Amino acid sequence: MTLVAMTCSAGGFGARAASTGKTLVVYFSHSGNTRVVAERIARATGADLCEIVPAKSYPTDYRTVVDQAKREIEAGYRPALAAGAPDPQNYDVVFVGSPCWWYTIAPPVATWLAAHDFSGKRIIPFMTHEGSRMGHSEQDIRELCPGATVAEGLPVRGGAVGDSAPAVEKWLAKLGVR
Repeated sequence: MTLVAMTCSAGGFGARAASTGKTLVVYFSHSGNTRVVAERIARATGADLCEIVPAKSYPTDYRTVVDQAKREIEAGYRPALAAGAPDPQNYDVVFVGSPCWWYTIAPPVATWLAAHDFSGKRIIPFMTHEGSRMGHSEQDIRELCPGATVAEGLPVRGGAVGDSAPAVEKWLAKLGVR
């Protein structure tokens, strides 16, 4: 069993979005960029917000983390996660955020997704990147979460995260979760 450490807040970002059930925003952020987007989504939708934390932190040096991520992704490695997490079964909609590493989700996100059954859930991915946009992350999430509906994701360039509020709002409106 994989355990997940999460820094969570339950609905601490405003009124719940007009939907039929509960919404969760779960994310892994190495540099802080994905956290910014996750917080924007949670605030706009009233969703619960939780951060995936790997048991062992990734290096802070850019080249070192890029090399490690490449090795892990190529090997299909699923790193251990630090502690418990909310059960996604309690949610109808799950926003999943990750930096786009080597055109896909970061290994801690893959660990968390692979550990749960998302049948009947709506998964909405968002990625921060420096040129690869969503990569093939949406397809990878579909493969990790059979039975889930994976919506069109939002790619946000890391260098533009500070100015991403209008793009996030437009995307949420398009998805019908505002």
